[in-house]
Amino acid sequence: MDRILVIDDSAVQTGFLCSILEEDYEITACRTAEEGLEAAKEGRYSLILLDVVMPGKDGFELLQELKATEVTRYVPVILLTSLSDAQYEERGLLLGAVDYVTKPFNPVIIKARVNTHIQLYHYQMRFKEQAMVDELTGVANRRRYEDESAARWREAVRFELPFSICMFDIDKFKVYNDTFGHPAGDQVIKAVAQKASAYFQRSTDLFARYGGEEFVAVFLGNQGVSAFEFMKTVRQSVEDMHIPHNSQVSPWVTISVGGITLTPQPGDKMGDYLKLADAMLYDAKNMGRNRVVWSNQQREQWREK
Repeated sequence: MDRILVIDDSAVQTGFLCSILEEDYEITACRTAEEGLEAAKEGRYSLILLDVVMPGKDGFELLQELKATEVTRYVPVILLTSLSDAQYEERGLLLGAVDYVTKPFNPVIIKARVNTHIQLYHYQMRFKEQAMVDELTGVANRRRYEDESAARWREAVRFELPFSICMFDIDKFKVYNDTFGHPAGDQVIKAVAQKASAYFQRSTDLFARYGGEEFVAVFLGNQGVSAFEFMKTVRQSVEDMHIPHNSQVSPWVTISVGGITLTPQPGDKMGDYLKLADAMLYDAKNMGRNRVVWSNQQREQWREK
């Protein structure tokens, strides 16, 4: 059942809306803008019904905050108000509301508009999800990585969490393509992606195809040594698939991994640490491939083999 968040300081109006919608939707009601924003950040809602005129922070101000917050940015907002002036409607729509309904409410109209915007929301989310998935491998693509890694970084800064970022690629992939052909190369990329992605299942994990045979991953909470050991397991799991390879590295398809763990501070830039992870990957290649090279903020380094 879809969930709707109602933010309205009027108990009468909230009760009326609930009586109209509660048969088809799960309703949560908040009486203040502050309470509504905190509830919305839980990320559980398919639609927000927002009163414009409230004491303290009004609906227009709250709408701006909702559209500026990552987890609520795409949730449709219908403004509810007794203000019928066209300039208020224009302001709300320009700020990102999907609709504007004036009081008193017509139950038939409210139900129809709510249903329409929830269906549109689901369609938009399905389209967005498809656009964020790599077609060959089924894992997140680079666009999704760039969108979501920034949110993970902000979360690490806010809660002072260890943040790990790594890059890895398939060793001697050109040799594989030249030997077995590009269709076989595509299947190897897919197999490696699916094997590695199985290890990144926490809500704070993100694994993506960065381009070609190269992948990127971010994960929160692990200290440097723990992250290093974790990626050794991922690397070994790829080798253990025993996909034949005609290279000097190994008789099987392997990967090289470079990464870094840090506790980011305000002002730090994630892109700088992605470059350091790439440098660790370069070191892993120079050391013979099929290994993990990891670092931390203090420039301590762990090297496999």
